[in-house]
Amino acid sequence: MNDNLQMQSPPSPEPQLHMSADEFRQHGYALIDWIAEYLDHSERYPVQAQVQPGEIAARLPDAGPEWGEDFANIIADFESDILPGITHWHSPNFFNYFAISATGPSILGELLTAALNVNGMLWLTSPAATELEGRVTDWLRRWLQLPDSFQGIITDTASISSLLAMAAAREALDRNIRSEGVSGRDLPRLCAYTSEQAHSSITKAGLALGIGQENIRLIEVDADYRLRTDALTHAVQADSEAGHLPFFVAATIGTTSTTSVDPIPQMAQLCKRHQLWLHVDAAYAGVVALLDEHADLLQGCEQADSIVTNPHKWLFTNVDCSVFWLKRPNLLKRAFSVVPQYLQSAGEINNYMDWGVQLGRRFRALKLWFVLRYYGRRGLAHHIREHIRLARLLADWIDGAPHFERLAPVPFSTVCFRYAPPHTDESEKDDLNRKMHSLINESGAAFISQTVLNKQFSLRVAIGNIQTQEKHIRALWQLLQDTAAQVIS
Repeated sequence: MNDNLQMQSPPSPEPQLHMSADEFRQHGYALIDWIAEYLDHSERYPVQAQVQPGEIAARLPDAGPEWGEDFANIIADFESDILPGITHWHSPNFFNYFAISATGPSILGELLTAALNVNGMLWLTSPAATELEGRVTDWLRRWLQLPDSFQGIITDTASISSLLAMAAAREALDRNIRSEGVSGRDLPRLCAYTSEQAHSSITKAGLALGIGQENIRLIEVDADYRLRTDALTHAVQADSEAGHLPFFVAATIGTTSTTSVDPIPQMAQLCKRHQLWLHVDAAYAGVVALLDEHADLLQGCEQADSIVTNPHKWLFTNVDCSVFWLKRPNLLKRAFSVVPQYLQSAGEINNYMDWGVQLGRRFRALKLWFVLRYYGRRGLAHHIREHIRLARLLADWIDGAPHFERLAPVPFSTVCFRYAPPHTDESEKDDLNRKMHSLINESGAAFISQTVLNKQFSLRVAIGNIQTQEKHIRALWQLLQDTAAQVIS
C-alpha cells in the first residue's frame, strides 16, 4: 500500500525559495522592454476590455500552486489570461472619467519605490521618505502659487484627502469628539455643504465620519453648473436657525461631470463670516494653475483651510498620488494621533502617521519627485495646455455641427455634448445617445463617459493622456459622427 501511494505521488520539484539577482535581471530587462513597447503602442489594444463578467476568473485556477512556477510561464499567462481583461487607461483613445497617464519617469520612480519597500510611517523609518514628501509638496504648492501657510502630505486619493479635511474641520469645533464620539451625547447635528455637482467623495467622507448622509447638503448650481452662493447662504442660515451646527464647506475647481469652477472667493467670505471650514477639491483641475495664462485659477484658495489636487489625474504620475495641503495640521494630529510605546520617537519631527488614518505609508513622493524634475513646471504646463487646446477644438467641431449640441462650458479639457437630430423628443435623444455611448465603448476604438445634465443624457469626453494627439481627437470626432449615423438609420 505504501509502495502504491509512492508510485502515485509525482516527484517533488525544488521549491522556489527566492529569485536570484541574475534571474531578476533577466526577467526585469524583459519586462522593461515589454513596458517600453506598451507605452509606445498602447493604442493597438481595444481601449475597453472586450470580456464578459467572470470571463477572466474562469481562465484562472481555483487554487494557487503548491510549488513555485517558472517566472517566464507567469509572464506568458499574464499576456494570455490577464491582459485581455485590462481596460487601457494609458491609451491615447481613453476619454472616460478623467484620462490619466503612467509616464516613464513615474513608472521608474515606482520601480525604485517597490525595490526600497519603505514604510514611511515615522521619520525614523526612512528620513528621506518624510523629508522628500515635505519638499515635493512644497514645490508643487509654490508652482500653484498657494501661500506658505499650507503644509502638504501625499495620500492615495482625493477621497482620503476629503475625509482628512472633514475630520480636521470636525476637530476644530472643540466638541471633544475625539474622546466622546458623535453618538449618544448632547451634540447638535453637524452639517456639511457642497455642490450637487461635487464628487461623491465628499458624501463618502461624511458617511465614514458619522456625519450622516442627510446632513451632507447638496447645494443647487447655476446655469454653468457652479455652486450658487445664495443657495449656500440660505442653507447655512436655515440649519443654524434649526439648532444644527454647520461646520464644513467643500468647493470644487473642476467638477466631475462638467469641470466647472465654484465661486471660491465668495464662498471663502461666507465661510469666514460663519466660521466654517473651507475645503477646495481641485483634484482634477488644480494643476491648470501651472499655466501662466491660468495663474489666477486658484484665486480665493489662499483663504481656504485645505485643498487637494491629484498628480495621478493630470500631472502624469501613475496611480496613486494625491497631494493634500492644510493650514492647521495640528488638528489632524489631534483627530488621529495614537502613539503606542513601540512607535514613540524623540525630537520635533514630522511623523506622517499622525496626520491621518494610515499607519503604513507608501513612498509616493519618490515618483512625484521624478516627474516634477523630469518635466519641470514648463514641460508639465505644455502638455496640459495642449489638452485644453484639443478639448476646445472638439468643442468647436461640435458647435459647428448641425445635429450635435454642447451641454456645458469647456473651461479645461472635458467636453459634454449630445447628438440632437431634429424632430426627436427628449426621450428619443436620450435613447440615441445611450446607444452611441454603448456602441463606441464596445467597439474598443475609444472609451468615453456619460453623465446627466439638466435631466439630459450627455456624452462626455475627458482629454488628459500625455500620448493623446490631435489625430486621436479627429478620429474620435469621425467615430462620433459615424456612430450617430448608425443609430439614427
